[in-house]
Amino acid sequence: MKVLIIRFSSIGDIVLTTPVVRCLKQQMPNAEIHFLAKSTYLQILASNPYIDKIHYLEQSLQAVIRELQLEKFDLIVDLHHNLRSMKVKDALKVKSVSYNKLNIQKWIYTSFKWNLLPKTHIVDRYMETVKSFGVENDGAGLDYFIAREDVINETDLPTSHSAGYVGVVIGAALNTKKYPFHHLKKLCELLDHPIVLLGGLEDADEGDRIAAADHIKIYNACGKFGLNESADLVRRAKLVVTNDTGLMHIAAAYKRPIISLWGNTVPDFGMSPYYGTNYLARFAENAAPGASPYEILEIQKLRCRPCSKIGYDSCPLGHFKCMEKIDPAYVVERIKARLLAAI
Repeated sequence: MKVLIIRFSSIGDIVLTTPVVRCLKQQMPNAEIHFLAKSTYLQILASNPYIDKIHYLEQSLQAVIRELQLEKFDLIVDLHHNLRSMKVKDALKVKSVSYNKLNIQKWIYTSFKWNLLPKTHIVDRYMETVKSFGVENDGAGLDYFIAREDVINETDLPTSHSAGYVGVVIGAALNTKKYPFHHLKKLCELLDHPIVLLGGLEDADEGDRIAAADHIKIYNACGKFGLNESADLVRRAKLVVTNDTGLMHIAAAYKRPIISLWGNTVPDFGMSPYYGTNYLARFAENAAPGASPYEILEIQKLRCRPCSKIGYDSCPLGHFKCMEKIDPAYVVERIKARLLAAI
């Protein structure tokens, strides 16, 4: 059976589709798995051994549709479910299943603060799309595969960080998902442990200003490495402090301990770190009752939160209490507690 999976973007969302990719490939006899995404995200998929062929959207949707029509697919698994994916399905005219985005429930939650969302992770909602084909969640969690040439050399990191470090993700797609700069700076000053700052080229200047406080302790990796190399830095970290962003999901794929900071978005949208039931069962065997491999820090009971299912360039009300009230000293306290627990 030839299957096309559609998820155009973004980093985190594509990583969250990987259990569907793996389970389809392993559980459907002779399955040939194709994936359609924006060309920007090709590197996330390129080394995935469960994907047989990648199709990517650059500018012309009609051009990629013509390419897809030649493949003669048996099934389309639409995990994006927007106008463009609907056009693809209409053009290919084969059996399709689609992920329920629950947009009405999300709108009600952001507009009226009534939470009608199911307590189901988005990965499990993705998996529901293929349940009718006998495909089940194998409990192995997320995947992230890095090509050998993208693996970081030991010499790429300062010797001060060779014995381990805390990864601190300072970037995010939208500002209302980002921990404020002055809080990040204070957090890094207070934490007595080697730190690697993670983000894109757009975060490099902020990273330099944070690292200026102590160039020995704080290494600014923002803009110095590509996405897969940054993923490898996440893989090597003792612990990752992160906003609600793609690197958070990559950290979960590598089963790293996570402290996640949430601003205008909320975990109830179904996007919290996802480790898979197999890892959670093993973790529970060796941890205190009720312990988790990740920790969510958020300011609850704010009347304005959540204000968006995605985010904004700035707080609509101007105060940004959802992030400003997360005390950097408390974040450092939680980091220290988790590092001590891992010794």
